[in-house]
Amino acid sequence: MHRYPPIADHGLVGDLQTCALVSAEGVVDWFCSPRFDSPSVFGRLLDHERGGHFSITVEAPGTTVRQLYLADSAVLLTRFLTPDGVGEVADFMPLPADPAVPTDRHTLVRVLRVVRGTVRFTVECRPRFDYGRETHELDLDGAAARFTGATAVAHLQVLGAVALERDGRDVRAEAELTAGQRAAAVLTLDAPGAGPPEPADEASLRAAFDSVRFFWHDWTGRCRYRGRWQEQVKRSAITLKLLTYAPSGAPVAAATMGLPEQVGGERNWDYRYTWIRDASLSVRAMVDLGFTEEADAFRRWLGARLQAGGTVSGEPLQIMYRVDGDPLLREEVLDHLEGWRGSAPVRAGNGAADQLQLDIYGEAVYAYAQARDLAQLAGYDGWQRFAATVDWLCEHWDRPDEGIWETRGGRQDFTYSRLMCWVAFDRAVRMAREFGRPADLPRWTAARDAVLHQVMERGWSAERRAFVQHYGSEVLDASLLMMPITRFIAPRDPRWLSTLDAMDRELVSDSLVYRYDPAASPDGLRGSEGTFSLCSFLYVDALARAGRLEQARYAFDKMLTYANHVGLFAEEIGPTGEQLGNFPQAFTHLALITAALSLDEALDG
Repeated sequence: MHRYPPIADHGLVGDLQTCALVSAEGVVDWFCSPRFDSPSVFGRLLDHERGGHFSITVEAPGTTVRQLYLADSAVLLTRFLTPDGVGEVADFMPLPADPAVPTDRHTLVRVLRVVRGTVRFTVECRPRFDYGRETHELDLDGAAARFTGATAVAHLQVLGAVALERDGRDVRAEAELTAGQRAAAVLTLDAPGAGPPEPADEASLRAAFDSVRFFWHDWTGRCRYRGRWQEQVKRSAITLKLLTYAPSGAPVAAATMGLPEQVGGERNWDYRYTWIRDASLSVRAMVDLGFTEEADAFRRWLGARLQAGGTVSGEPLQIMYRVDGDPLLREEVLDHLEGWRGSAPVRAGNGAADQLQLDIYGEAVYAYAQARDLAQLAGYDGWQRFAATVDWLCEHWDRPDEGIWETRGGRQDFTYSRLMCWVAFDRAVRMAREFGRPADLPRWTAARDAVLHQVMERGWSAERRAFVQHYGSEVLDASLLMMPITRFIAPRDPRWLSTLDAMDRELVSDSLVYRYDPAASPDGLRGSEGTFSLCSFLYVDALARAGRLEQARYAFDKMLTYANHVGLFAEEIGPTGEQLGNFPQAFTHLALITAALSLDEALDG
């Protein structure tokens, strides 16, 4: 068993309120409860010794392991092919009775089965509550174990030929099964003081399995994508759904925290929160696939943030929130954890929450602009708050900020931030006219035009023949691939084609795209990073819109080869093709969807 498996060697299961990562060796080495942004119960991914894990493995010499999803579902199958037999573990999380109602109780079901010969499984359950900072007591009673900590309690029930044994404060078991035999391990996480879960039996587990498969088959059946890359697009849509907190409709940026952008480096952030930017751009992807309920749910969450105010930064919006809308995300360093392959510091919370990033207003308005019925979604009071936010932006758009990449090297006049301010004014003007809503249209229009003129004059480098990262610099930035997508500039405008050519020469490596060059534009952090997968898919989108279809399709097909064995992407791709950063990343999967849609449309011409 790997001490630290590759980041990409995992599948994702979840119940729309939290999720777990299961390694390709059968180890649950990341699981937080009761929410995505709660402390970890299993965190071996960040510390092999202290993090805790829940493993079902096969240790026979010569074993080959394969992992896959059951088609159009979030049921993960890990298969063990040994010289003596073939066994498998099916992992899934039953959905709460009403996923829209928050609950402290979450269950992970692990079903063992042998399909040929004989296979000997090893089961270990070693929870470590509160990121491994908390001890627990163990009560073992035959086929049931209870792990009691100060902040959470875990119940483990086993069925079939599995005999739990005490191993210190943890449990382990050996289970030898022959062809046709089944067993199961059911883990339920709960709040302290909660009573035991209902006893599990074969019939209840079968019903739970059928219910989960039916839910996902029914949900994916509503996808209206009929293009060339249905398997990849549907897997990305399922991933976005798994990363969305159903009680609020808010998606998190990724399932994990602390995974590095460079092995051994310090770029290790907590992504288990809702970024206005990422979530707003996901609206377009979900709407285009036909998932309008998910898009409307997030827009309601976004409207509630505008109504609530009370941000840490004092602005109308802050760049990120907890999934329930709480703006407090105090960052702390968990210095007792060594980090994935020694990549410290491990951070929980995110200190970038109070940064000024003016682009979020453009993305927020962009999400609202795709509403089918704005009056029903926002109402009069919602529009008034929305209009007041646009009025605020009229006064504040021309300010240096930290930019989309959350650099910690000081504020600049970032071109992307100005671009998205233009989007905010442009879409707000269109919405006011389309829906007949009261607005200071002369002021909004003047601000829109002022931003456009400024970007064309100050964001353009005559020397580079390209739009640049921030005013006064000569540095390129892949975030500007959003220019033609937002219709700020025509996709075949000479200025844009020249910018695209410059990016080809400087930011693109074998069809993979870097965000920017940290050496040329210091960001206040040590070390380097890999290519950014979001940008690689935005590059495909831009190529397709520019009519460079052969290059676009080649780049897209090549990018798909960097997906992991079950179709998931982390944040970045490293120098030797390894996935780096938090995993799986919603931003990458939404960009995959939009790139596929753009490329399909261009190819169908």
